[in-house]
Order: sequence, then structure tokens, then C-alpha cells
Amino acid sequence: MTTPHDTRHFASDNYAGAHPEVLAALAAANTGHTPAYGDDPWTAHLQDVARTHFGDAATAYPVFNGTGANVVALQAMLPRWGAVVCSANAHVNTDENAAPERVGGLKLLTVPTPDGRLTPELVARQAHGFGDVHRAQPGVVSITQSTELGTVYRPEEVRALADQAHALGMRVHVDGARLSNAAARLGLPLRAFTTDAGVDVVSWGGTKNGLLFGEAVVVLDPAAVDGVGYLRKSGMQLASKMRFVSAQLVALYEGDLWLRSAAHANAMADRLRAGIDALGTLDVTLPTEANAVFVRLPADVAAALRRRWRFYDWDPTDGTVRLMCAFDTQPQDVDDLLTALADALTGRPAA
Repeated sequence: MTTPHDTRHFASDNYAGAHPEVLAALAAANTGHTPAYGDDPWTAHLQDVARTHFGDAATAYPVFNGTGANVVALQAMLPRWGAVVCSANAHVNTDENAAPERVGGLKLLTVPTPDGRLTPELVARQAHGFGDVHRAQPGVVSITQSTELGTVYRPEEVRALADQAHALGMRVHVDGARLSNAAARLGLPLRAFTTDAGVDVVSWGGTKNGLLFGEAVVVLDPAAVDGVGYLRKSGMQLASKMRFVSAQLVALYEGDLWLRSAAHANAMADRLRAGIDALGTLDVTLPTEANAVFVRLPADVAAALRRRWRFYDWDPTDGTVRLMCAFDTQPQDVDDLLTALADALTGRPAA
């Protein structure tokens, strides 16, 4: 089998492998017998790690993946007639094959967000009709941090959303697949824009930041959920050998690996953005606040780059592509892409 390890792509941070420190933690956990389904020392220790980041009331429920974390969290936060207000760009709406609706039995009430971020004014477009039996009842505001458009919520922006939601009797969920990238950009601890900003439940990311697999539902306010453990099982997200999920999360979050890896990915995106700006001929369509760069490329230029690298078309109607950096993206990877981009723009063949 061919394994093309020589190219680091710019399609997704999911393309990256597992961090060596995470793999070492997995190997260390692979010893002897230990109780299954979360009754193991690694999962118990994960609770301590979660509390250091999110506060003494936090409880972490490891799951297999981000979609599972979001579905379990939202199910636990809502009754069967409940609905989720989210950005039209949110991962729960665009990239989970309607799992919150098909599996979770929820209604998503979406709002267009030019930069991916909800505001109280935007939430108000859907947070209405309470008591109307003809309408799914808004019960949760779900935000993505960092957003699918590479932008980051500041703590005061999250607090404004939480205050609005709680005043309406709603709860706040954060899809934190790239929560670490937001923290690295803001220079703040995780709780500063979650627990301390009024968030009730977090989907705590790991896979995009160096885990082989695994995320966690972290309940910040126990009153915000019901039956998380049962829903995790019925939703096929309860790992029998849970130690292998928990050991990875502990390896990532007990020390500073999560922050080192996210800060590096962000720095590579900054380097890429600076290089594109220096070319002076391309339109970067969104702020670069996490580890993604969105830029409009002429079709022939994009085709030239694709001879070597993979990346995603974001808006095929105007040529916008997303270039994503990961914990293992190297400066030379970025510089090689920039050189090829400059060559393609001047009509020379890409490297």
C-alpha cells in the first residue's frame, strides 16, 4: 500500500496524524486488564483534568468523535420538541449529515452569519414562538469556537449570548472541536470563554489537535442536561475500552500539549496569510483568527496547486478555498505552497 507521508496537505487538520505524545500515552494505557465502560483510572483522572480547565462542577463524558459529542450534548440539553439556534455555517448544520436531526431528533433553526459568529440580534431571529405548538421550541443556542469560518468569539461575545439565552429559558452549547485554537489566539484559559462566560455544555475537541480519535462532552452546569450517560450509550458513543479515549485526552490536556499544538497551527496559518497578503493580488475573504485561511483563487491557479496539495473548495461560485493548517504543519510546507502559488499566478508551472 502506498503511504504518501512526504506531503502535508492544507485540506483539514483531520488529515494530520496523531501527536507522538498522544501515541505514547495510548501505548502506556495498553497494559493489563482494567474495568470497561469508563470505570478505569484514566477516565477518573480525566475528570480532574476537566475540572482544572472548566471548574469544579465540570464532568467529562468521553465519546468517539465530534459529531457524537454534539448529538449527545444537544439531545441531553433538549426535550423531544426542542430546537437549536445555530449559525447556518455551523458544523452541526453543514457537515454532520443531519445527524442532530436524524439521530438526535432535533430541529436546527439556522441564521446566516457573515463571519460565522452569532450575535444576540441574530439569535433573536429564531428565538421566538415560545409556547406555539406549531413551532419547534428554541431551547439551546449552539456556537462553534473557533467557527467554521476561522473566526473566534471573545469572552464578552459569548457572555452576551449566554445572558440572552438564559433570560429566555434557553441553554448554551459550544461545539469546541477547535476550542484550543481559540484559546491560543485569545491568550486565555478555556474557562474564560466557556464556564466564566455562562456556557452550559461544551463539546471538547481532541481529534483536530493531535488525537488519534476521541472527544468529550463536558457538562459545566449539571442542571442543563438530563441522561447524558444513557444517551451516550443509546447513541453508540460509549466506548467499552474507554481508557484509550481518556488516556489521549489526558495526554493532550493535562499539560500544555493542547496549547502548544494549537498555537503552532495558528502560527502556520498566520505565516500563510502573511505570504498571501504579500503577493498583493488575491482576495482573502475572512479574518485569520485560528488555523484557517480563506482566499479566492482563479480556477487555473487552484488546479495548478492541486497537482501537489489537497484543499477544500469553500464557495465554488466565487473560487473561495479553505487552506487549513495543523499541529504538524511546518514552515517549509507553508513556504512551498506560497512559492507554488506565486509561480501559478505568474504563469509558471507550480512545483
